Amino acid sequence: MSQPPDNLMKARHLPSTTTLQCFEAAARHLSFTRAAEELHMTQSAISKQVAQLEDYLQHKLFRRIRRTLVLTPEGALYLAEVRKILAHLEMSANTIMTYSDRSEVLRVATLPTFGIRWLSAHLPTFFAAHPRITLNITDRVQTFDLEQQDIDVAFFHGHGHWPNLECHKLFDEEVVAVGSPSYLADQSLTRGEDLAQCRLLHLSTRPDAWHRWFASQQITSNSSYHGTRLETFQMLIHTVMAGGGLALIPKLLIEHELESGQLALAWPHALRRPDAYYLVYPEKLGELSRVQHFVSHILACAEAHQPQRIQRKQHSSFNALHDLFDQGQTQ
Repeated sequence: MSQPPDNLMKARHLPSTTTLQCFEAAARHLSFTRAAEELHMTQSAISKQVAQLEDYLQHKLFRRIRRTLVLTPEGALYLAEVRKILAHLEMSANTIMTYSDRSEVLRVATLPTFGIRWLSAHLPTFFAAHPRITLNITDRVQTFDLEQQDIDVAFFHGHGHWPNLECHKLFDEEVVAVGSPSYLADQSLTRGEDLAQCRLLHLSTRPDAWHRWFASQQITSNSSYHGTRLETFQMLIHTVMAGGGLALIPKLLIEHELESGQLALAWPHALRRPDAYYLVYPEKLGELSRVQHFVSHILACAEAHQPQRIQRKQHSSFNALHDLFDQGQTQ
């Protein structure tokens, strides 16, 4: 009878959860004794588990340097992977422990800043109306395959045509150039071209945003692609409010900051993009009641919101900008 391949033999003797917990605790405390206290084991049991793990991996995970326990490079690399494994096991256990046949779980993915600044404000009314539906919400920066990621409903930004997905447009997008009032007060902005001389901040997923903004006004700039790049609008917004420079941000996401005066328009021009915000879900899930309830709620909230042009409070920098702009039109 033939022997199974070596990789199958090893797969049957994978490190146990206890072994991984012993290693993680020892690595976190850099002490077998403290790890033993935390896990209610003996110090020798922790040491034995780690030794068996090192033997299995064929790499040393710890070294002693002047009576101090330190991780080897291999140990540090393995620690990161073990923490992911333990976190996933904990999350899976919690899912089952909190499961009730009287409740339903809806897995939702959202764009980070959209989730913080729009979606979160409309969740409490959904909770009240549908107490039996539990939401598991995660962030996604880019579009992705919902079925591969085991997501029921997602919020996407884009063209609105994704294969095998039902797509509902929520909001068109109007992008404006903004800065903090203090930053704008230090600039001399009398023409749209002048913005190119400012510190321009960028969203990593929209590297051509400033180029498009300038081009839509027939402005040529050699610096439209230059500058610091940030991954989310949320960080971009806070950096701009702190006086870090100018950024192009959808007006939908900064209504409060414009109204309160924390941000101000750097120039009156607004870029209306063909892309929009969409609520999407796999076509085959459209008949699920939890999906229908959530979709109906979100569409109703989006219709009620209907972003209007923001009437901001009067700010000296904005008034000065408009005065200069108006003078240019009348001269």
